[in-house]
Amino acid sequence: MSARLTPAQIESYQREGYLIPDYRLEPAFVQELQDALNQLIRDNPGVRPEKLVSAHVQGDNGEGVRGSRRFLDLAMHPPIVDLVEQLIGPNIILWGCHVFCKPAQEGYETPWHQDGHYWPIRPLATCTVWVALEPSTRENGCLRVIPGSHRNKELFPHLHEDRTDLTLQQRMADGAFDPQAAVDLELQPGQMSMHDVYMIHGADANRSGIRRTGAALRYMPASSHFDRNLRPVDGKSGVPVSFATRPLWLLRGQDVSGLNDFEIGHAARAG
Repeated sequence: MSARLTPAQIESYQREGYLIPDYRLEPAFVQELQDALNQLIRDNPGVRPEKLVSAHVQGDNGEGVRGSRRFLDLAMHPPIVDLVEQLIGPNIILWGCHVFCKPAQEGYETPWHQDGHYWPIRPLATCTVWVALEPSTRENGCLRVIPGSHRNKELFPHLHEDRTDLTLQQRMADGAFDPQAAVDLELQPGQMSMHDVYMIHGADANRSGIRRTGAALRYMPASSHFDRNLRPVDGKSGVPVSFATRPLWLLRGQDVSGLNDFEIGHAARAG
């Protein structure tokens, strides 16, 4: 299946802030990823499966998770990078991969939020590719988006939630948007959605009998700077991260900003 987007699809992404492309992963690759997912969960018995941050960094990733190379293979999968290139341009940096696995019956809610509130990227510009590894439906807490909420490139106020049953602990303040406008992005294994950094989105808790898992792959244009000196939300995201030591990969093109460091986080793992 082609990983090309039509002009109408690109225009829709620019207007609405999200897209479900026609392309989907090959069944054999999906099965390999599902096997890698189950191993990832076994390798991290003390980590909530919704909080498997930097799952693409193999071994001890410095952020509380033992990651798997298989998710780096997913993030580098050429057809996926082709899709990203058509939306953010030819100079592409991979900077993150978060596996969100919501167990049946007790999977955590992801509050309404904007990704840009959490990330040390300036200027803010990213595309997230959310790859379904298992069925993602309304019943088990699929991703939900507010179409067009990205257009003004505005970050709205977020409130801190001191709760232990949330994937992330920053929630959009009431009144910033109309939740009745939400669109459910239902996906089958191998399908994916793409969304903008300013998009308002979230996901309900999983009270169904079916586990729901997606891998959120994070890409930024190399015209932006992953500023390791910034500490967005001052460590109160609900997920332990270490932006100062996280490795970056220049997947295509060149570092247009001239400010990004592609050595940090790689040498120690190579040794």
